[in-house]
Amino acid sequence: MSLQLVVIGATNVPNPETFGQCDPYASVLFQGQKKKTQVVKSELNPTWNETLDFDLQGVPASSNDEVVIEIKDWERVGRNRLLGTLKVKLADLTRGGLQSKTLSENLLDANGRPHQSKLNFKITYTPPAGSQSGESQTQGSQGQVVEQGDDDDSEEDEEEAAGDQADGGGGLGLPKRKKKHKMGKRKKTRSNLSNKPQDFQVRIKILEARQLQGANIQPVTRVTCFNQMKQTRVKKSTNSPFWNESFFFNFHASPAELFDELIEFKVFNSKKLRSDALIGAFKCDVGLVYDENQHALINKWLLLSDPEDTMSGAKGYLKICAVVLGPGDEAPSMKTSSQDDSGDIESNLLRPAGVQLRPASFILKLYRAEDIPRMDSAFMEGVKKVFRIGEEQKELVDPYFVFSFAGKELKSKIMYCCDHPEWNQELRLGLQFPSMCERIKFMIKDWDRLSEDDTVGTFLLPISLISSSGDTDADSVFRGFLPTFGPCYVNFYGSTREYSDLPDEYEDLNLGKGEGVSYRGRALVELKTELGELPETAIEDIHSDDILRVQKFMRRRKYRLHAAFLNATMVNAIDAPIEFEVSIGNYGNKLDENVAPCASTTQPTNAVFDGACYYFLPWGGTKPCVVVDSSWEDISFRLEALNLLLKIIDSLDANMDRVKIGIKAKLPVPEVAQLLISLLDQLVVDCRKEFPDPVKGHHQSNELDKLTSQYRRSELDMIGEQAAKLRENATDINEAMSEIENYLAMLKNLAVEPQNSMPDVSIWMISGEKRIAYFRIPANEVLFSSNSNTIGRQCGKLQTIQLKFPGLKLEKEKKWEIPSLLQVRIWLGLQNQEEEWHKMQKEGELAVFAETYENMVSILGSWTTKGPTMSRPKFSDSQGKIALPKEFFVPPPGWRWDSEWYISPELSMMFEKDAGHKKFIEDIYECQSRGIPGGSWQQASRPWSDVKGDQCPGRDEIVLQEGWKWDEEWQVDLNRAVDEEGWEYCVEATIGGYGPVEKNYHLCRRRRWLRSRTLTMDVKKKAEQEKKQAAAADGWEYAPLFNMKFHAIERTMDLVRRRRWHRKMVADNPKSSCFFASQASADGEQAAENASLTAPRMFLTFDKSFKYQLRVYLYQARGLLAADDSGLSDPFVQVSFLTRSMKSERVEKSLCPTWDQTLIFEDIEIHGNPKSIESQPPDIYLELFDHDTFGKPEFLGRTKAQPMVKLDPADARTPVLQWYDIMRYGTEGGELLAAFELFLMKDVGEDEILSEEEWMTGKDLPFLPPKRGNLYLVPNGIRPVMQRTGIEIVSWGVRNMKKYQLANVSSPSIEFECGGHVIQSTVIKDTKKNPNFDEPLLFFDVMLPKDELYMPPVNIRVRDHRQFGRKPNVGVFVLKSLEEFRIEPLSILDEDDGDVQGGIGNSGAEHVIDMPVEEKPKKEDLVDDEIDWWSKYYASIGETNKCKKYMEKGYDKIKIYKTDLEKDEVFKNFTDFCNTFSLCRGKDEDEEDSNVVGEFKGTFRVYPLPQDPNEPLPPKALSALPPSAPEECIVRVYVIKAIELQPNDSSGLADPYLEVILGNKKVNTRDEYIPNSIDPVFGKMFEITAKIPLAKDLTVRVKDYDLISADDIIGETTIDLENRYLSKHQALCGLPKSYCVTGTNQWRDSRKPKELLDEYCRKNNVTGPMFYGNNSVKVGKTVYNLSQFEQNTRSNIHWGLPEERLALHVLNTFPLVKEHVETRPIYNPLQPGIDQGKLQMFVDIFPKSLGPPGPPFDITPRKPKGYVLRAIIWNTVDVVLEEESITGEKMSDIYVVGWMSGIDERQKTDVHYRSLDGEGNFNWRFVFPIDYLPAEQSMVVKKKEHFWSLDETEQHLAPILMTQIWDNDKFSADDFLGTLELNLNNMPLPAKKARSCNLKMIPDVNSTNTVKTVSLFESKRLRGFWPCYNDETGERILTGKVEMELELISAAEAEERPSGCGQDEPNMHPKLDPPKRPETSFLWFTSPWKTFKFIVWKRYKWYFIGGILFLIFIALVVLFVYAFPGLISRKIVGV
Repeated sequence: MSLQLVVIGATNVPNPETFGQCDPYASVLFQGQKKKTQVVKSELNPTWNETLDFDLQGVPASSNDEVVIEIKDWERVGRNRLLGTLKVKLADLTRGGLQSKTLSENLLDANGRPHQSKLNFKITYTPPAGSQSGESQTQGSQGQVVEQGDDDDSEEDEEEAAGDQADGGGGLGLPKRKKKHKMGKRKKTRSNLSNKPQDFQVRIKILEARQLQGANIQPVTRVTCFNQMKQTRVKKSTNSPFWNESFFFNFHASPAELFDELIEFKVFNSKKLRSDALIGAFKCDVGLVYDENQHALINKWLLLSDPEDTMSGAKGYLKICAVVLGPGDEAPSMKTSSQDDSGDIESNLLRPAGVQLRPASFILKLYRAEDIPRMDSAFMEGVKKVFRIGEEQKELVDPYFVFSFAGKELKSKIMYCCDHPEWNQELRLGLQFPSMCERIKFMIKDWDRLSEDDTVGTFLLPISLISSSGDTDADSVFRGFLPTFGPCYVNFYGSTREYSDLPDEYEDLNLGKGEGVSYRGRALVELKTELGELPETAIEDIHSDDILRVQKFMRRRKYRLHAAFLNATMVNAIDAPIEFEVSIGNYGNKLDENVAPCASTTQPTNAVFDGACYYFLPWGGTKPCVVVDSSWEDISFRLEALNLLLKIIDSLDANMDRVKIGIKAKLPVPEVAQLLISLLDQLVVDCRKEFPDPVKGHHQSNELDKLTSQYRRSELDMIGEQAAKLRENATDINEAMSEIENYLAMLKNLAVEPQNSMPDVSIWMISGEKRIAYFRIPANEVLFSSNSNTIGRQCGKLQTIQLKFPGLKLEKEKKWEIPSLLQVRIWLGLQNQEEEWHKMQKEGELAVFAETYENMVSILGSWTTKGPTMSRPKFSDSQGKIALPKEFFVPPPGWRWDSEWYISPELSMMFEKDAGHKKFIEDIYECQSRGIPGGSWQQASRPWSDVKGDQCPGRDEIVLQEGWKWDEEWQVDLNRAVDEEGWEYCVEATIGGYGPVEKNYHLCRRRRWLRSRTLTMDVKKKAEQEKKQAAAADGWEYAPLFNMKFHAIERTMDLVRRRRWHRKMVADNPKSSCFFASQASADGEQAAENASLTAPRMFLTFDKSFKYQLRVYLYQARGLLAADDSGLSDPFVQVSFLTRSMKSERVEKSLCPTWDQTLIFEDIEIHGNPKSIESQPPDIYLELFDHDTFGKPEFLGRTKAQPMVKLDPADARTPVLQWYDIMRYGTEGGELLAAFELFLMKDVGEDEILSEEEWMTGKDLPFLPPKRGNLYLVPNGIRPVMQRTGIEIVSWGVRNMKKYQLANVSSPSIEFECGGHVIQSTVIKDTKKNPNFDEPLLFFDVMLPKDELYMPPVNIRVRDHRQFGRKPNVGVFVLKSLEEFRIEPLSILDEDDGDVQGGIGNSGAEHVIDMPVEEKPKKEDLVDDEIDWWSKYYASIGETNKCKKYMEKGYDKIKIYKTDLEKDEVFKNFTDFCNTFSLCRGKDEDEEDSNVVGEFKGTFRVYPLPQDPNEPLPPKALSALPPSAPEECIVRVYVIKAIELQPNDSSGLADPYLEVILGNKKVNTRDEYIPNSIDPVFGKMFEITAKIPLAKDLTVRVKDYDLISADDIIGETTIDLENRYLSKHQALCGLPKSYCVTGTNQWRDSRKPKELLDEYCRKNNVTGPMFYGNNSVKVGKTVYNLSQFEQNTRSNIHWGLPEERLALHVLNTFPLVKEHVETRPIYNPLQPGIDQGKLQMFVDIFPKSLGPPGPPFDITPRKPKGYVLRAIIWNTVDVVLEEESITGEKMSDIYVVGWMSGIDERQKTDVHYRSLDGEGNFNWRFVFPIDYLPAEQSMVVKKKEHFWSLDETEQHLAPILMTQIWDNDKFSADDFLGTLELNLNNMPLPAKKARSCNLKMIPDVNSTNTVKTVSLFESKRLRGFWPCYNDETGERILTGKVEMELELISAAEAEERPSGCGQDEPNMHPKLDPPKRPETSFLWFTSPWKTFKFIVWKRYKWYFIGGILFLIFIALVVLFVYAFPGLISRKIVGV
């Protein structure tokens, strides 16, 4: 496979030479390969005749590829000049096969204009073997459409499984559509999604389809989601199939990745071939489902269409449910509605109202791109540069553009070796509109010949941002618009721009996964949408007019970006000097070689230790500034509109916070209302603000700008109107706040600008040449505007920026450190607005300096600038790369020198490595070596070195500096991997790899010496001394070599030195550029490469600094993470403020430490105006750590705060302790209670001497807090106010304690600690016998904070008492707040009897009402077979069609809970007696298993106590506890059914069975598993005896049966029986509504209602019950009468005694557990956060001490009854005649087929041949035995799914009789004529006569006629005519009428009255005689005589007779002619 080009010659080549003629040669470029011809000297008509071959290396050429031929004039000196160009497209050569062409084309000049010269050449393309078209296979430069995920595998022609729902749902069509006006607005934009992989589950339920195109089809639905495919069963002979099948897709992916994937639904006809099997399809992205309410689409209709032919209209409708579940999401029910939803489809159609699918095209005009980074290696270019001198340098990237949407993809042509490609192509992508997919994806990729193409960057464009559905009302102001975009640049972000031959660490960022860390280019595009047709061609070239039109959108203006760095603290990288780079786009990128000179980086500075915890950059009063010049399109009108919206949002947010604080602080309602009114007033005013309009001549707006502005205006007007109405009409504050939350969401939806072509501002921290951390700031945030409403929120303002590590390093490597914390001011504006930046800098002076470094080396002890070791110029830049002599600096135009050169030492040089340390360890390595293996050790060539191996002074040469003292002598470090003498060995010291064991081959060894020293001088004095020494020094910095780290003090080993020189410049012209070119770099290539190094340095200098004192009041923390194996931590706090940090004390073994400590930061130096510090105080960062004896402290979390600034120490304000959320790795890690004050200290004169106390407090600062030892406490004005508090504790017991150190926890006790007070429970003797405490009541009398906000937590610790006095801590729980347990103290009066809550009786005087005599029901009412427990269940869930008789009798219903019983709001987890607290042990780590080791049962009551200790204490709130001894109980577990279980088999089904575990008892139903079901009906009751609480956790598990492997757990649920047993809500046995002693609702509790009422009154301290007769009772102060409850109730024979009924009615008025069924989600340990289905069940508990329980409920599933349907096909009438006989007659060979849908055992009649009038006679009987549930009106079908299936699948289906009429053909497939579907429960009445039979008799979606229906199960027998129809064209056509007789009898009756099929024996009931068919009814080739008689003779008899007569006549004539001559001759002769 190759491309061959024969360059023949050229004519009339232009001659650029002044003397003589040019020397032309041809250069040919194809796919990045360049080849040349020979040079023809001095010739204008050259002839080359050279053949150039291009090897395509297996990649076929594309029709959009082109060959570029350039004719150049060869020059010996200088560049070769271009003479002409020709581009040849390969479109005609890629059509298939070997192609060759000879061409003669005019050349084009450099401007693209043709001239007279011509080029003659021949081009030949050889495609790859077997290729028909290069275009269809290539992935080269031609743009192409690629279908993603459209994998049409061959259909499985599997038969429909048994028991499918009635095909067509009883003949009902699609629900009728109603017109509905609907306001369509822009969808809510999807917020930034997480890139952290999580567990997700996508559930799809395919319910049914209707109006599928075609007749007698066999539909099957395929669902594809994220490369997983599942499909339904095949349905037979219906276009309205009912599937009701569920599919589960499990993923472990990030939301950002998953939500853009597609869910695709396709419906196929399984009878057809693969090519035309598709009926219709629908697709949407996963995010569409997740964005819906409850993350679900429930019972939605999908409009199916043909993706290839959108003009064909709707292909049918598919009804589905779709749910996307993440961790912790609750799965909504996908249960189908029992009601017929044939009413309004528009409300459930997944499409905007009234909108149908229409063909459409996205037309993307792709113009150009720029700033694309290098992507390819330069190795080959280096080789070419050696052998091809003068070759122009290539750009190492081959970009092409990818445009994708909804699974389709288009690619542009490849632009080889170009980082600024101009594609000028139009990409047309076809789609169906409106689409359900949300985002368009743009990608720029780099083409690689050998490897996979690399992604340069990705841009995602949400459809919702560039379109709006608007309002369909004609009167609406805003009508909406189709997707449109641009012309506008889109910016691409991804990994860093610097190229590396190594794999890119952050490559995923280029794919759009996560936040891009660097700008990677931009592309100019324009998108529009055309409706009505699909594109004919995918890719075209853009017309030249469009290219000219877009030029105005590329107009640039000069911008200037300023940044002033005030502080850099908490610096993480300390190995090399640190600098910060500011860039916008590619402007300012220091490491990019193609960027123009720019002062975009701060000076490299070494980080200095702050004396406690962190490092900072010592900038002092000289703050570095940077400036970046750039050129961008002026889109300020877009960004200013965005800023206006953001400021409205900020204002609304702040006002809402004020209202919320007022509500939380419980302010009076009028005050909160006033805040709310002012909020609404401000919102109304804000909504009236005008958006900035584009200024003509400055701005270029496009169509989307105009439409977006109109949309925003209409939305703001609407919000303003609604806010004004709310202000007038609001009555409830919470409701108003909810409405305002909606306004805020709408505003946030508006505050997105899709056409933001200005790149973000990036700040990078660079250490050496490595990028460490970054931060991106949107350009609009710092954009300057003269309008205060539209200026960027952070423009010129001081902001604190926390840099981020790039990529997912923070999550993957668990990096907790902050890379750096910056205080910076940033300003972005036009260059002519720069004065505004200078006006903002009021606190310091902006200065510009020229900078150069003076370098020297030491030779023989003297410093010189010459010599062999002088590797740098005398004056150079900081890295020594370019010479910068002082005398050659020339100020740029408009600037002048303001001073002479002066020495400016680097500030970080003032600090030694021990700076900030009070204790320091000197370390040094002693090195030895040996020449041969095994030899003796000698001193190495470098006897002493540092840890890196660099030479350093010897041990004895290290001099102790002034202000320090040695703590000890030099010692060998033995705490490492060394031998006993401290040596470690290796082969070669430069390689490393040291080990502690000596080997013979080791040649080097070393050992470490240590010596510690302590600072004796005051830290401040030492710092000032260092400053004075630095000021007195001459500014030299020393180092052993130039490439090593420099330091200020000269050492023995130093051989080089340098110092920095500065010279200040000032601007005469403020608009002049400050970049200058030095004379030293005026020529040469090196100067061009290093020009960026000549940019000046800029500083913001402060003449004066202010001293501050910061006081940090740390009180306590709560809910910290456990970091030790004991489940506790040893926390301490590190506080960082600017350049200072301190540590708090350490609290041992606590998760809720109380420090009560004040940290005082003394003498903090801050530059700047104190007023600005007051308005924008710097952030305080607090980091919590767990102290470990060995190893580094473990990070627990971080929080930040701002101090209260007091410029006047007499300020009376007092800071308030607040809780600050602690975060670790993005998750909550507890709370910290603290407050902060920052005091401005007065200036102190030089001669003024202060005492230590005065120095600490300042002259007028508040007094220091009191001390506890050496620590300051939190002062009284700030610490919480305390009050005497009582805490009652019920320490009930411990449960489920796991082993500790391999031993059981058998004798635990519990310690409770609160506010520093500890109380301990008794010890449990043996938890196996009784896990409860003997004395559970405990009491605290402690002083606790009065305000609940400051209430300390309660620490609960469980200790196990073991042998030898050991008491290990085996479990911990921290109760953060006691708020829920706070009560008012009881008084003596509270113990009196009170009224009962919830009663409905009279509260007046006592009276007695006589009850009327009850009428006894009839005896036959006692027993009713059709009334069972399931009748009560179905009546309660609303499925009344399954319990009609039960409903008629008005029996009781039960309560159905949609969740766990304990989660009901009334019951509150049954914690009224005691709560369950999970005990933990071990570390809190996400990756590890749960650290829960047990449970503690108990509760608390908290109330204030009298302050006077002599006053009596109030009565105890917790008393009269039940006995703590275990109780033996009978537990009955009723499991009704499971709902939507997770399938465990490949078929999408499961074989579930139950397993119930209680204590050590386990029972299961494995032998009775239910095959092939995910909605099994179990109907099982388990009765287990157990002792509570020894066995308290009831686990009900659903497992999947497997024949060979172990059974899998589908899910399980656990019920705490003890809580139910102890609860006052009577959760042992649910109370029925009426007391019945017999029947289905028979009383089952062991106690009667009167006993239960008596116990309730006793437990709740209520008097009573007092009965008056048998119809009245007094409970408390309320009298209840039986007549009140049974006034309108029908009498029931099953009722019990009246007084018991009355007691039960009274109990039902109380908050007790009623008879119920609870719906519990089940969970799998493998996916703990996602429920795997639901289980409907209930539990009864009967303590044996209360007596035997009543009889259990019988919940066995209903058994179907056997029926036989006999259908006699008598005749057919008016059947269409499809065939034509050989004689031309219309006829049909009719037969009838029938079957029960779902059983699919077809029966058919014999054939009525040659029906000439559509009549057929059969007298044929069909016999269909069925199993039927009368109560549920459903047919039960059991059959195997496949022939290899082990079990039969049971399904409940509607009993539908399918009847079809067919035309018999012997030599071809039979022809389908018509069908009839009859639902035996709801079938249309037949017509008595054939002429009365028509299509109006059966239901139809397009018909409004009501159809009379009847149930065959009630009428038993029907006979008449029913119509058959064909709807293959979409419209029903009458094709015949069938006369049938239907009889339904029971199976027993069928045995008594047997009948055979057809006319077989026994032919009776009734007897069927053979039909009397016409004589013409026969099969023609089996009866020749009949064929002649009835076919030939009947039709042609007159022809036969005429023919015979004609033959006779001819015979007579012949005889006459024959005989006449003889007779005549005889007559003549007289013979």
